[in-house]
Amino acid sequence: MPNTLTPRPRTATGLDGPLDSLGGLLREWLPRQRWFAGKDRPVTELSVLSVTELFPGCLHLLVHASHVPVPTPGGTPPPGDCYQLLLSLRRHLAPRLERAFIGRAVDGPLAGLAVYDALHDPRSAHLLLERLRHPGAAGPLRFEADPAARVPGGLPPRLLDAEQSNSSIVYGDAYILKLFRRIQPGVNPDLEVPAALAALGCSRVPAPVAWFTTDGPRPATLGVLQPFLPDATDGWSLALGALAAGDDFTAEARALGRAMAEVHLALAEAFPPAGPGENGRTAEAMCARLDAAAHAVPGLLPFAPGLRAAFAALATCDTGPPAQRVHGDLHLGQVLRAGRDWFVIDFEGEPSRPLAERRAPQSPVRDVAGMLRSFDYAARQRRPWRPEWARRCREAFCAGYAVRAGWDPRKKHALLRAHETDRAVYEVLYEARHRPDWLPVPMAAIKRLAVWGG
Repeated sequence: MPNTLTPRPRTATGLDGPLDSLGGLLREWLPRQRWFAGKDRPVTELSVLSVTELFPGCLHLLVHASHVPVPTPGGTPPPGDCYQLLLSLRRHLAPRLERAFIGRAVDGPLAGLAVYDALHDPRSAHLLLERLRHPGAAGPLRFEADPAARVPGGLPPRLLDAEQSNSSIVYGDAYILKLFRRIQPGVNPDLEVPAALAALGCSRVPAPVAWFTTDGPRPATLGVLQPFLPDATDGWSLALGALAAGDDFTAEARALGRAMAEVHLALAEAFPPAGPGENGRTAEAMCARLDAAAHAVPGLLPFAPGLRAAFAALATCDTGPPAQRVHGDLHLGQVLRAGRDWFVIDFEGEPSRPLAERRAPQSPVRDVAGMLRSFDYAARQRRPWRPEWARRCREAFCAGYAVRAGWDPRKKHALLRAHETDRAVYEVLYEARHRPDWLPVPMAAIKRLAVWGG
């Protein structure tokens, strides 16, 4: 079956035709959200997959946004995506909720009501936590919890502003609830992986304490509640702070490498490795992604022969470490340091890629390459660029990783170069679409990696 949620109306509220009231509002509001994935493809149709009255005045919706297919050399994107929405309804909108205002329904069963994003509403956020504290069902929604966890009630909520692809609420600086916005069928790795690592006693990853899912139209993970580390700082902020102060960051990078190796070892234990990596097939997939990116960003074309050479070298090199479960989108923003310890978060992987691909075994070198690219990004955040700072951090990270993992990524040169090249190609496409001012950062890496031995 295709890895998409097939549009099929489902209601648990008794409301008839919710899009009669919401369709026009959502068609304008959805494309403006940071987590909406189809900004470059006009929405042709909105379909309701499910609508559930979560509690009075708050609707939970799964909606399918259809797009005109846009074929590319790398394949045709899916014709649409499923999104999770929590909408509150009021006759009169409080001034503090104006930033969350979507619009006022003029037709259908909700006519006259103000519609707004419920996650900005402390009352709705509080009631959502109560649902998670007391497992049960609401229509197609299922709320579950770790029976050993005891989450207190009455924790004040605050919505975080920093995330791009999801939404998160912090409760009392004790817990954080991540709500997935773009929904794909299956178990989300950000629930599956931390739960499996917690069962092994791995302390580098906060364990889920509660979560909720949907059982239709196809089962999917909707949100996960985990402990929040209030005194932690993400690696990106720490790195930029060190750069601004002119401080060395190699000790932190070395410790981070050791921590990431520990997580990889735990992942290999929790999810048995799949055996030797299929480098030929991986190289073919990398070439296909390069073709798609070069079609969208012509500035890649002069470097394409050298980049393909990096992928060709992967196809003929030794297999390297066994393929296993990995983080999938590792960078400095996905790690936290609290005290002297590093923690790894956000195991969802790249949300733009199919869930089955994100859950598939891959080379752990992919994660290493992601972190190396992140050091390069940090070093280029201000002029003059600091390539030597990035080089020292990259070396230190790999050295720390090697001590704990038992193998050195630097000695897998063809493997590491190919994965770093693949990551840089992804970055070029992302920056061209979303942050054109940042495009010189990955393009500088492209120029280096396109040269044999880069």
